[in-house]
Parts: sequence; structure tokens; C-alpha cells
Amino acid sequence: MRYFIYLSYDGAGYHGWQIQPNAVSVQERMEKALFTLLRKPVPVTGAGRTDTGVNARLMVAHFDIDEPISDTIIIADRLNRILPKDIAISRIVPVRPDAHSRFDAISRTYKYYVIGHKSPFTEAYAWRYKGILDFDKMNEAARCLFLYTDFTSFSKLHTDVKTNNCRIMEAHWDAEGEGHVFTIRADRFLRNMVRAIVGTLIEVGKGKLSIEAFCKIIEKKDRCSAGTSVPGNALFLHDIEYPREIFFE
Repeated sequence: MRYFIYLSYDGAGYHGWQIQPNAVSVQERMEKALFTLLRKPVPVTGAGRTDTGVNARLMVAHFDIDEPISDTIIIADRLNRILPKDIAISRIVPVRPDAHSRFDAISRTYKYYVIGHKSPFTEAYAWRYKGILDFDKMNEAARCLFLYTDFTSFSKLHTDVKTNNCRIMEAHWDAEGEGHVFTIRADRFLRNMVRAIVGTLIEVGKGKLSIEAFCKIIEKKDRCSAGTSVPGNALFLHDIEYPREIFFE
């Protein structure tokens, strides 16, 4: 039986989602918790990789077990008792045997939070900028993202992906709470892509980069031409969408 597990986590204490040598990851913690509960190794496959320090309001992963789970609510509760306080399971649902948390995802949504003043209540999860940002101009530049599919300029160098093409469906800045949030939704994302886009849009907001120059950066397909990546603590994987047919009715 295959199951999707829906979880959230504070990324501050982890070197991202994916298991890696000599570093603590969310995937590692998940697999250890399942081993403790089920008394056998249970590999977990995530919907994607979040970088070091990046948070997830919603991450989806799948795992396989031989016997069906009689009560997923009880299993989710027991896992939550095993897992550390910075990782939480919201639900576990059965899916079709060929359903894949990564490859079946229709879209992923990220949010990046910025704030223009010091605040003890948001500092850990928002990036504080100095000066004044022109969010109208940043929104104008963000709309340019819909005109392109190759985002090499915003990708981490020397990755193992076969293509740097992505289809961006949503990208905008909005006032929220004490600051602003950048929301971006796409069919897929490259490593470091959202933080690089935000860093470059910040340059637009500061008046250091024109709309035309922002577009030229994308067209160059050169990471060195784009802005500096903003810190990961203010970035959240916010939502993942799947087709209904992979779930049991």
C-alpha cells in the first residue's frame, strides 16, 4: 500500500529536506520515526527538496508498506509523538499504487516574507530590508516572469537537472501582517530559484534595476547576472497540488 503523508516543519534546525551525509535533514527524521513506529525501514520520497533553513507549511511525501493502515489518524498521532516539535504530521492518506509525491504534483506554491522594521515576532521568519522598496514596480517586474520558461539565471549552478524550464502560473507581492509576502506558483522549481528571483526583484524595488534590465537578466541565462539570493529562513513551501485521480474516492 502506498500513502501520502502531509507534514509541516520549521527548517531552522535542518540542512533541507533530503538525506545527506554528516547533516541532519527532515527526510532522515521522518524515516527514523517510521522505523521506530513500524519496526522496519520505510523509505520516504518527498515532493521536492527544500534548501537549508527553508520552512514548509505543507510538504507531501509518499511511503510504501505491506499491510494497509487500519486507522491513519492514530498512526499520524503516534508519529507526531515520536517526531521533534519542529516537524508535524497533519494527515496520512491512501493513494493509488503508482502515485508519486514528486512527479504527480501539478503545481507548487512558495511564499517569501519581507519586513521593513525590526520585530521580535516575525524576525525569525521574515527577511528585514533597509530603506524603501517600490512594491508596485516589483509587481510589474514579477509579471515579466510569465513571459519566459527558461530560468537558468535563477538556478543554482552545477545541478543535476535535465532542464531549467519551468511554467510560472502566479507571481505577485502583497501586503500582509507587518510586512509583505511574495507568492509564486509553478509546475516545478529549480534549486535556489525562488530566493534568487526575490533577491533580483529586491534590486528592482530599490531602484537599482529597471524592468527591462530584469527581463534581460532572464534572457541571459546566466546566474552571475542575477541578484544575490535572499536568506532561506523567510521562505516557505506553502502548497502542493495533485490531480484528484491519484486518490481513492
